[in-house]
Amino acid sequence: MYFESREEAGQRLARQIADQYRYENCAVVALSDGAVLVGEQIAAELHCVLTMLLIEDIEVPGESLSFGGVSQSGNFTYNGMFSAGEIEEYTAEFHGYLDEKKREAFQKINKLLGDGGLIDRSLLLDRIVVLVADGLDNGASIDVAMDFLKPIRTQKVVVATPVASIPAVDKLHLSADEVHILDVKENFMGTDHYYSSNDIPSHEETIQKINQIVLNWR
Repeated sequence: MYFESREEAGQRLARQIADQYRYENCAVVALSDGAVLVGEQIAAELHCVLTMLLIEDIEVPGESLSFGGVSQSGNFTYNGMFSAGEIEEYTAEFHGYLDEKKREAFQKINKLLGDGGLIDRSLLLDRIVVLVADGLDNGASIDVAMDFLKPIRTQKVVVATPVASIPAVDKLHLSADEVHILDVKENFMGTDHYYSSNDIPSHEETIQKINQIVLNWR
């Protein structure tokens, strides 16, 4: 399945979950700039707040493989697809590199956030949290998001994404309470591949928009 744009994919997802959640106490949390375009459609359909969790991915050196990610809380979460042995091996081999990348990632997040904070935990408390991605290859961003949500009391966590790989779907069924996916790919080609239009606003523009949405919601 291919989509004209992230907005169109978001509309399809919104129609899939609207009947169940339109009158529930929900909050939509986008996991990337592209996910905001998807999440906007879902939030509009559910008449709920849309916010964004800043995540900086850290890759294994020389490999197109996510080692894990840093969220705006400052926590680093390992990619759940790695075994304990693999994590230990990579950590031993790339210890200095990973520590430096974690520092860089958190500094970048703080610079983007400035004096404010993009996501207000009070907006998530006792709500059904809908985590939205524009595509999930390995699901590392979901691991980071679930780690971020651990100290927050929520009703349930729902994951919605237009497209995902089979390994990501397997992981989602273990971590989320409910999953909505329009298409599952055996051979995931990268998120942009599944959209005709890949026109995504800059990180800074997206953050400004989200902060304004949250301000208006209050």
